Amino acid sequence: MAECIFCRREAVYLRLYSGERLCRKCYVKSIESRVQHTISKHSMFKPNDRIAVALSGGKDSVSLLHILSGIEEGFPQSELVAITIDEGISGYRPEAIRIARENCERLGVEHYVYSFKKLYGQTLDQIVTMAREGCELTPCSYCGILRRKALNVAAKEVNATRLATAHNLDDEVQSMLMNIIRGDVSRISQIKPVLEGEKQGFVQRTKPLCEVPEREVALYAFLKRIKFQTVSCPYLETSLRQDVRLFLNRLEMKHPGTKFTIYRSFGKIRPYLEGMERMGELGYCEVCGEPATGGVCRACQTLQDLGIALR
Repeated sequence: MAECIFCRREAVYLRLYSGERLCRKCYVKSIESRVQHTISKHSMFKPNDRIAVALSGGKDSVSLLHILSGIEEGFPQSELVAITIDEGISGYRPEAIRIARENCERLGVEHYVYSFKKLYGQTLDQIVTMAREGCELTPCSYCGILRRKALNVAAKEVNATRLATAHNLDDEVQSMLMNIIRGDVSRISQIKPVLEGEKQGFVQRTKPLCEVPEREVALYAFLKRIKFQTVSCPYLETSLRQDVRLFLNRLEMKHPGTKFTIYRSFGKIRPYLEGMERMGELGYCEVCGEPATGGVCRACQTLQDLGIALR
């Protein structure tokens, strides 16, 4: 029987990249400690923050909600709320919303749901159907553009001072490589644990799980008996991200620690990329009033291109 390197109990997990064998209790503690360390290292929150968790109902966001709920107990002057964006994906999102709601009720966290239908007049399913064949944007691209705006709108409406998203290590490394593949190197400078919050109209975003591998988040949720949605989004297979994910997972299996190495390498070159491609002066969208570098924000421009009447 393999033993935990810390307490000699039966080990349930071997971290190939570090050689650590951990029992259930020590494994759970290691994940929570890493998240706390990441929060502290990057000064993600202040004691009196009203933190909104972007809660999709999947393993990452639900695990983050539980971890932050435990941390928040030590800071009674802070508040924790959850925001779920209902994109309108039939056969997928309804279950996720139910699971998100159940977890919030279990933890006593206030839960808000915002929908594409209400914000944009169309569900994602309808938008994908409307998109012309051969359009360069994939369903995931439409979702990403509209979801980012929806989260910012929702966070402001619930008076959040911080928006915590559940991007894990895999998500961050995938995004870095995707920008290389697309030739958009300058955007790598925007992939970091804390995004600037001083820009007008934005709620500062933080990524407390950015140094935790995806498979370790999944095991954490399993060992803590946290309920989360296990069904994958039906649009997942259409994305470049899925191809990059499979590539990185194969590489990690052959060479443990590769994801951390890539993450840290990009962290070292990020300062040299910042300012490489200056954005235009930030103003407000003429249509919706959200932050925009041009006359119209990207979300509104995307909807206009599809012929969707803007509200």
